[in-house]
Amino acid sequence: MDQAATIWDHCLQHTALSDVGLRRANNQDAMAVVIAGSQELWQRRGHLFVVADGMGAHAAGELASKLATDTIALAYSKRLDLPPAEALFEATRQANQHIHDCGQADPDFRGMGTTSTALLLLPEGAVLAHVGDSRAYRLRDGCLEQLTFDHSLIWEMRSAGQIAEDKIPDYIPRNIITRSLGPSTIVDIDLEGPFPIEPGDTFLLCSDGLSGPVKDGEIGAILHCMPPDESARALVNLANLRGGPDNISVIVVRVVGPLLARTQGAGPRSPAVASTDGSGNPLVWTIPGVCGLGAVGAAVTQRWILALICLIGAVAAGIAGWTRRSGESPTITSPPGKPLGKGPYVSITCPADGKFVQQLADMVQDLCDAAIREDWVVDWPQLNAFRQKAAAAREAAADSGGVQEYFRAIDFVMGQLKRQRRNGNPPGRTEG
Repeated sequence: MDQAATIWDHCLQHTALSDVGLRRANNQDAMAVVIAGSQELWQRRGHLFVVADGMGAHAAGELASKLATDTIALAYSKRLDLPPAEALFEATRQANQHIHDCGQADPDFRGMGTTSTALLLLPEGAVLAHVGDSRAYRLRDGCLEQLTFDHSLIWEMRSAGQIAEDKIPDYIPRNIITRSLGPSTIVDIDLEGPFPIEPGDTFLLCSDGLSGPVKDGEIGAILHCMPPDESARALVNLANLRGGPDNISVIVVRVVGPLLARTQGAGPRSPAVASTDGSGNPLVWTIPGVCGLGAVGAAVTQRWILALICLIGAVAAGIAGWTRRSGESPTITSPPGKPLGKGPYVSITCPADGKFVQQLADMVQDLCDAAIREDWVVDWPQLNAFRQKAAAAREAAADSGGVQEYFRAIDFVMGQLKRQRRNGNPPGRTEG
């Protein structure tokens, strides 16, 4: 495990997973995860997560998305002179320019582009930089919020009032995006946030290979019922069971406690906190001390007016220092001005209910029927154990447990199939 991640594993869980899907020959998605290596670095720069979905032939989409995630991660880490939101904006702008330049330099890559959704988890909240139709969600207390606006033809027409929210005419293409990094030298970049962060919050970044075939309510139910590593696999598996029409990429991040890094011993005090205290500045207490000594010296030499002036100066400086120390609490500067963007753009409640559990039970049954029909090699005793646990959860009206166990059954079957295809094993049936 990455050393930076281990100091946060008691308060932050995260996983990233990408799958080619069932209808694509290559994966044009890319992801980046940059976890702060210390408490001080997190307070100044936060944790960074990025998902990108590339577009273009001749491997251009793969290159564009990789350039986006690599450039954003590197450029953001270098812009220490800017506040985090501004640095993320500038990093995304640099990624756009880099992709555009590479496209112009090679005819095979001309016009290539990519979506990009970048999430910063900072002390002041979650901040996003976003271009395209990849998405960022936050789940809190059973409510799923979409924090980003899809730069797609459908969403733009809805925003302009040209089509109804719940009715999309068949003649409007659903896969046309209106913004991406790369095709032009200038791109509008959405900044959103800061959205407050609380223990229990779960964030999801995903490409449209997930958000297309899987409904928001299903996404929220899965995130609610399962830990990040299992929910990521469940989301990818569900998208594939719905046809897997595109590459599928997900990053799931769950805040399970106050974001305080685990260190060996007390460790040094964070400069980000100490600098806002006021007591850390030597002048705060040096000036009263000097004035006090001056008052004593003047009194000894019977220069009473000077002694009185020094004494008044010492008292005034001491009061100012104490007021500064006690009146200021440690704060981290938020992005300037009002909150950025207009999100969240969608908000729905998404409890795991009996209807969803029944859908999963039907999916597992369909997989079992297909396994028998196609002579798949399946460890039936293990699969049936998952199904029995799910059925027991349903009988106990524990819908969350049913969701978890049925998805474990699905993941078990899908994993066995993938291993067999990867190893080139011939089909055959095991009885159980």
